[in-house]
Amino acid sequence: MLAVVLTAQFMALLDVFIVNVAAPSIRVDLHASGAGLQLVIAGYTITYAVLLITGARLGERLGHRRVYLAGLAVFTAASLACGLSQSTGQLIAFRLLQGAGSAVMIPQVLSLIQRNFTGEARMKALGAYSAVLATGAAAGQVVGGVLVSADLFGTGWRPVFLVNVPVGAVLLVLAARVLPRDDSGAQGRARGLDLPGLVLLGAAVSALTVPLVLGEQEGWPLWTWISFGAAAVVFAVFCGYEGRLARRGGAPLISPRVLRVPGMGLAVFRLATVMAVNSGFLFVLSLHIQGGLGFSALRAGLTFAPMAMVFGAVGLTWRTWPAALQRALIPAGFALAGVSALAVGLLLRDGDDGGLLLYAAFAVGGVGLSLGFSPTLTRALATVGQQDAADASGLLATVTQLGQLTGVAAFGAIYLGGIESQGAPGAYTSADALLVCFYALAGAAALGAVSGLVRMRR
Repeated sequence: MLAVVLTAQFMALLDVFIVNVAAPSIRVDLHASGAGLQLVIAGYTITYAVLLITGARLGERLGHRRVYLAGLAVFTAASLACGLSQSTGQLIAFRLLQGAGSAVMIPQVLSLIQRNFTGEARMKALGAYSAVLATGAAAGQVVGGVLVSADLFGTGWRPVFLVNVPVGAVLLVLAARVLPRDDSGAQGRARGLDLPGLVLLGAAVSALTVPLVLGEQEGWPLWTWISFGAAAVVFAVFCGYEGRLARRGGAPLISPRVLRVPGMGLAVFRLATVMAVNSGFLFVLSLHIQGGLGFSALRAGLTFAPMAMVFGAVGLTWRTWPAALQRALIPAGFALAGVSALAVGLLLRDGDDGGLLLYAAFAVGGVGLSLGFSPTLTRALATVGQQDAADASGLLATVTQLGQLTGVAAFGAIYLGGIESQGAPGAYTSADALLVCFYALAGAAALGAVSGLVRMRR
């Protein structure tokens, strides 16, 4: 069961990042604009992030097995449609549908782990879950590079989506056999879906992310700033509505009981920060090493291999490290991520390729990002009771996706804006824009380190 659900988790996470390496090919083949390219990448994450909590609630209401299978079927069908898309608009639309399928499927993974494992077995299962999340991001870059460079049957970038189809079909057969049957009694006691809360949250996320993605290309017109303000207002309305619903005995989208779990607020901040740094790092660097340095898709993908391997190894082993180090892991991880961002930006300035030191900097970044992510997620989930498994799963998965979305949109806008302000793109202008962007990434990592230090003092 664990192997089946984690394979689906890996596949869904892979699709967040596998498109990064394919982005230059998509841009040329479909004549996509910079904003269109960001929407191809971020569109998946928008619906994924907005619908995750509702996906968790659907699993609680209709049964985790049934909802997992439905989400996997939608994801697989949408992957086929993405691979066959003939325009940027079609690809964006099917990416939105693909994200919706993931949002329905992925919350069931954590819920199934929480409900079917206890004690040390649960900790090990959560460790494997964290390792899958850790490796999926960088592995997406590697797999994307291999598939794009292979140019199977002259299909170019399309296999990065089509590869999901046979894997999804096999998982559908296996999952139907190995996943535990749903408890009809528990389903009958499940709570409502809180559709008004879903609409408010979706509106707030959309009002924040659309101007982040489109604003730089449009020259930051007035509507982008109005949209940012509207996002803050709608989110405040969402919080007020959720609080009133909970006081009336309803079933809010985000349970206040989960938010009151000790350390949950800090965990939310850290997860959002580390995933923003991670996704921004990978997205911007993919554009630079292919567009600025002229790397092939295969070489670009393999460039991230050290980061993927180290990220996964640390995610699987950090719990066995000496007890004296455990309290310092999270702030040290953020600090290492910041150092790595600075090192990569400086190594690539002036249009250089960084040499072997670049791979060392990637490895340091892999260690840092994994230490910022894996202990935070595992410890947060380990403190939540089984009755709150669905809500906690939805909340933390949503925060993870919103962090990724923010990273692609915000740091992508910094990088693309830097290139356009300097004229025609090239190795030097791309490197200058990259350096500014990586200073911003290092600053975000520093905020995460500060949050870790605050927690240590408490």
